[in-house]
This record gives sequence, C-alpha cells and structure tokens, in this order.
Amino acid sequence: MSRPAPAAESAALAVLLLLGTACGSRLPESDFENRSTPTQQGGAAPIRVGIITSATSPVGGSVFTGPRDGAKAYFDRLNSRGGIDGRRVEVRLCDDGGSGVGNNECVHKLVDEDQVVALVATTALDYAGASRVSHARVPDIGGQPIGPAYDTYPHLYGIYGSLASRDGEVGWGGKLYGGTEVYRYFKREQGARTAAVVSYNQSASAAYARLVTQGLKAEGYKVVTEQVDFALPNFRAAAADLKEQGADLVFDAIDTHGNAQLCKAMDDVGAKVIAKVTNVQNWTSTVPSDFKDSPRCRNVLWATGSSRNYEDTSDAAVREFRDATKGLKEHSQWQLEGWAAAMWFADAAKSCGGVGVTRACVDDFMNHGEPYAAGGLLIPVSYERLAEPLKTRRACLSVARWQDGRGWVSQGNMNTNCFDVPQLSYRP
Repeated sequence: MSRPAPAAESAALAVLLLLGTACGSRLPESDFENRSTPTQQGGAAPIRVGIITSATSPVGGSVFTGPRDGAKAYFDRLNSRGGIDGRRVEVRLCDDGGSGVGNNECVHKLVDEDQVVALVATTALDYAGASRVSHARVPDIGGQPIGPAYDTYPHLYGIYGSLASRDGEVGWGGKLYGGTEVYRYFKREQGARTAAVVSYNQSASAAYARLVTQGLKAEGYKVVTEQVDFALPNFRAAAADLKEQGADLVFDAIDTHGNAQLCKAMDDVGAKVIAKVTNVQNWTSTVPSDFKDSPRCRNVLWATGSSRNYEDTSDAAVREFRDATKGLKEHSQWQLEGWAAAMWFADAAKSCGGVGVTRACVDDFMNHGEPYAAGGLLIPVSYERLAEPLKTRRACLSVARWQDGRGWVSQGNMNTNCFDVPQLSYRP
C-alpha cells in the first residue's frame, strides 16, 4: 500500500487489517513471549517500561512485532552499557492478541499493576485502552499509528508526530489531514505522469483507494483505477489494463498476498512501470520470498517513509541498530522505528536528572522538547496543538528502492527530499 503521509498511514494499514488476510509468522513467537529484562539485583531500582504488541492476532504473528523487537534490542544494548544513570530499564511485554478486550487488559496490567513509567513502541490492532493510558497520564512514546489514537489523546506520542489538538476528539472535527509529498516526489524526481490505483471491491479498500486517487489528482496525475473482486480477484485483467493505459506508477489498497499476486500478473503481461509503490510496513528483508514469482516487479518496488533506511549502514546510527539486531532472522523498517522509540524514551528519562524518572518528567520532555530525530534515524518529529489544520506544509520523506543483490537502496537524502504540499482531509 502506498503512503501519502504519516497521518494517512493508519488508514493504509487499517485496510490491510480489515481485509483479514493472514500473513503468517516469520519469527517464532516463543522467542519473545513472556520475556522481560531481568530486574536489577541490588543497587538502584530499575526503570520499568511496557511494550504492548498485537503479537498474536488474526492477521498473523509477525505483522506487528517489528517495533517491539527493535525497542527491546535498544534496551538490551542500553542495559549492557549501564542503563540510565546506573539504573537498568526493565521491559514488561504484553501481547493483547489483537483485540480491544486484550488491549484493555494489557493497559490495566502494565499501567495499574506494574506501574510502568511509560509505554514504548505500542503496536496494537485495536488500541481500545488508549483513553485509559491518557487518563492515567502515562506517556506512550513512539507508537505506530495503526488507528487515530495518537491524533486524539494527550500523553500519546506516535512515531510520526502530530499537529492535532489531541483533546479527546480525533484530529480536527473528526478529520485528519495528509500531504501529497509521495506523489510529488515521483512526479518531480522520477517523471511519472500516469498512476494506477488497485483496490478490492470492499468498503475499507475502496475508501483508501479514493484517498490515494484524491492525492494523485491534486498533483495533476492521470489516474487509472482498477478494482478487483475480493473473493475471486482477477489481477491479470487489472495488470493488462494498467499496461494498456500506460501507467508509470502503481499504488494499491490491497493486502500483502494480493500485492504478490498483482506483481506476478504484471510480470506475466509484461507491464513495465517506474515504480510499484509500497509503504513502511512492507519495507522488510523478506521481499525475495514475498515476491519470489515476480522478479521484474520486485525490482521496481519502492518504499516511502519517515525514517532512515535500515540498510543504510553508511550511517553510524543505522550501523549500531544493525549490530544490535544481527541475531534476528529478518530486518525491517518497523524494527528501526521501534529502536528509535526506545531511544526517545531513554533521552526523555535522562533529562529527568536529579528529580527522578517519573511519568510527569518524561511527559514534560515529550511535550516541550525540540523536534526529535533519534540521532538522525527519524525525519525530525514534532508535536504541536494547532487550533486549525494547515492548508499546506513542508514535508520530507525517506525513499528506497529494492534491487536484487543489494536490498533496499536509499534514493536521495530524507532530510532534503522535501516539498511544500497541500494537506487533504480524510476521516479515519
């Protein structure tokens, strides 16, 4: 699925989840279940944090675990170097099972019983407990915006930031806003003019396809829409038509399995495009296996996001992340973002100094800090509470292209791939 803007990422991922297609588990859940960083023996008491993940859910075991794995790797590395001012970080994990009931149970356990200082890298299919976290004034740092919670409640700080008032109502009057920087990039930097948008004849998929189409048209593209039957999709017919229409780009509102089928169909009919655009959740090392039957399409996969390419080992911060996670069987952009979320908490905790690491102190850092970049791993993230949404905004993006034998190859500098773009409204 394409990624029009950080705020719209939740809409994109919600489509995948609502389609209910299981993606399977890539890492055995037994590697992580019921683990926590051991409590420090003697000395200063540990600093306790919680990580809520829909590790077991209807859409497969590995879909949500990347941020958790990255955050845990950061805390393990931090503890091996003495922790925060000599105090270890004790990590409490909770799998909410992908349900609202399970999520509320995790919130109760971590916030009320375990008395965690903060939640970190939350990745929940149904963040039903978000209002309880906010009411308890527990900072939730660097969570993935699968739903609108991070644009609704105070004390919740998603990994991509927010400009909304976060007073208990979603965005502004129930609407969120996203930019067109992805479409602007491919138009200006890659010369694209015609874009195809592929969706299912299913309400959530069709709604997201309309949002993508709206953004593309705002950037002056000729848009070709292709809708396939959810139960019996004819991807070959869609591929043949987008070839006939001369599409330069392909965006979609379909699940990972459907994407693999679409790519195979594009190879079968000889459809040649500048880019088949995907999003940060699919920015993983499993591309060769996910798209094993479509070598041509696989090598025009492009991903966009708001964090530095996890393969860019020329960067010192990425090298440290990769060194700490070398034991994992796969790597992903979501792991890197989980690592950045844990770093964000650590920097907030270090700011507390002599007053002690408390919920209030950490929350104050999050509310009043400068735009945060996690040592250069993130496009600077900010939180402001604007009374009205912006009509235009300068937005930057990280871009990478898959190449067999090289993996994900960065395209330009994420801090200079920037455009002044309109902000378009949508309802999550």
